[in-house]
Amino acid sequence: MEKGKDDRLRELRKLIRDHDEKYYRDANPSIGDQEYDLLKRELEGLEEEIDPLGLFKTDGSPSGVGEESMPQVGDDRLEAFASHQHLLPMLSLDNTYDEAEFFDFDQRLKKLFDHSDLPYVVEPKIDGVAVSLTYLNGTLETAVTRGNGVEGDVITQNLRHVDSLPFDLSHLDLPEVLEIRGEIYMSHEEFTRLNENRAQEGLPLYANPRNLAAGTVKLLDPKEAASRKLEIVLYGMGACTPESRFANQSEFHRAIREWNLPTVEFLQSVPSASAAWKAIEELDQLRHGYGYPTDGAVVKLDSFEMQRIAGNTAKAPRWAIAYKFESERQETFLEEIALQVGRTGAITPVACLSPVQLAGTTVSRASLHNADEIMRKDIRVGDFVIVEKAGEIIPQVIESVPAKRKPQSVPFEFPSDCPVCSTVLIREEGESAWRCPNSTCPEQVKGRLRYFASRNCMDVDHLGEAVIDQLVDKEKVRMASDLYELSKEDFLELEGFAGKSAENLVESIEQSKQAGLGRLLCALGIKHVGSSVAKELARRFSSLAELGKASQEDLVGMDGIGAVMAESISDYFNDPDTQSMVEKLELAGVVTTRPEIDSKDLPFSGQSFVLTGTLETFSRLEATRMIEEKGGKVSSGVSKKTSLVVAGPGAGSKLTKAQSLGVEVMTEDEFVSLLENS
Repeated sequence: MEKGKDDRLRELRKLIRDHDEKYYRDANPSIGDQEYDLLKRELEGLEEEIDPLGLFKTDGSPSGVGEESMPQVGDDRLEAFASHQHLLPMLSLDNTYDEAEFFDFDQRLKKLFDHSDLPYVVEPKIDGVAVSLTYLNGTLETAVTRGNGVEGDVITQNLRHVDSLPFDLSHLDLPEVLEIRGEIYMSHEEFTRLNENRAQEGLPLYANPRNLAAGTVKLLDPKEAASRKLEIVLYGMGACTPESRFANQSEFHRAIREWNLPTVEFLQSVPSASAAWKAIEELDQLRHGYGYPTDGAVVKLDSFEMQRIAGNTAKAPRWAIAYKFESERQETFLEEIALQVGRTGAITPVACLSPVQLAGTTVSRASLHNADEIMRKDIRVGDFVIVEKAGEIIPQVIESVPAKRKPQSVPFEFPSDCPVCSTVLIREEGESAWRCPNSTCPEQVKGRLRYFASRNCMDVDHLGEAVIDQLVDKEKVRMASDLYELSKEDFLELEGFAGKSAENLVESIEQSKQAGLGRLLCALGIKHVGSSVAKELARRFSSLAELGKASQEDLVGMDGIGAVMAESISDYFNDPDTQSMVEKLELAGVVTTRPEIDSKDLPFSGQSFVLTGTLETFSRLEATRMIEEKGGKVSSGVSKKTSLVVAGPGAGSKLTKAQSLGVEVMTEDEFVSLLENS
């Protein structure tokens, strides 16, 4: 074995092991899929060149007897989870970014079957977490991650809140034993919602939907997992008893739909590889309109008998391939690294870029995540950098271009002091963010006030960022309760105000007193408490005063609240500044109690609604508020329990599923009429 190639082989194996650890176990990859795939290909090429007979394992030691039958995939198992063995191994897919390689895949199969054309199915490759569900006599027994391909972690408890996943199908004609393979994912809408909450709390943003979904399924607290809306899609068959139940992939997909299980919205059965390529190109155009991240197309032989004959390698099936779409990246110039101070004190670095077109939008700012990421990637002011939209949503800096770096360039030094108030920054154990511990830091005060007045909280019209900046800079407001002590004259002292505009803002602040307990709890900005938890707290406790007296044990027993959140709520209400502010809010006339209304008497009591498509009369937030005020609940997914789907223009898979389940569907106009008459 040549010394140079041997060294590179060992280096590649270590690199890939490290990247597998970060991707599968930590859900925090440090490189993109394409870079990882290139490393894997280089490794496979070297292994083939040095060891064509496969006499050595991936760690360089001689292979044992029978190891060719053991799957060689990444391992996502964690010690804290119970393990479960798959009835059939759960392999990864070979993938390609190249059209010629896709047709080479087809040529290999043609030679095996001696056919001029082969039947395929084409599906979207959803960027999520692979899962295997085992139904015994129609009842879901286990949900298991891929793990090492032979056995994975049991995550059943973290999927019980997935609306679209039925646990009991015993009334249907399912096979006695059935493994169904699929993908757990997070929608763009939910990912955006969670990141908006993070931004409002001054916390670093999540990197992309895939990583967040992977982290959520591995949460040890099912209540915390339930607070993040996961979704699932099913598309493949593992073990099946009796085996002869389905002849091909297309037939299995039809069965999934008939059982009302969630499945892919794009599926084409095609007679040849050339037709499959056209389907891939069509999917590449359609995927940008989907509500979930897709990063490619999966092409499989349709016939299960052909799949059996083609067989598997140690790593992947020979009868399927994933064609990966190129992620859109652009090179641009990093003008500055700005440091934002959030309302909780978290310091978030942001790349200020020369504007560049990326995935249809102009990007001039991008996430840098935290100090560790800047150091690891060696991002420097004055660099040319590569920018990509993570999960097609959030622009982020992937890497710098060292070849274009100026000789006088110096590494970026993360400051030790707050850029606003000069307080020494701290970093708590287990956290990636540096924080300013000074709660009176002007930027934190401004962030808390912006959050308090936002639409999802107290909804104070006309109290925008510029007004809040002036109020804090002039020391007229220090905490939220101070807003209710302001007069018309206070606003007339600010730039941009005349008599009428000052009166309007005073009136808007006065109206916000009636926002209600749930929205007030959200507006207070308690760490880890978002709008859904705030609503739950308002249903459980009759007032701020009652909640303030609750013990951590009282809180942990509630749906969606774990030990960390309970401690945060308890600490917040035990703080003297909080107690002073609550007292001032009560004295100002802000409603801090919930009305004694029997929800059973409300018109939408016990009903579940799903909103899909574009709403034109009002925003989704407003529609949700109106439904909840009438006793209803808004859900993210359609199931048999859904009472009504409101479908606007552009409604897609949720509308299709509602129609297949026989769930009532209304247009927006019909829904408005329902609201007016209920």
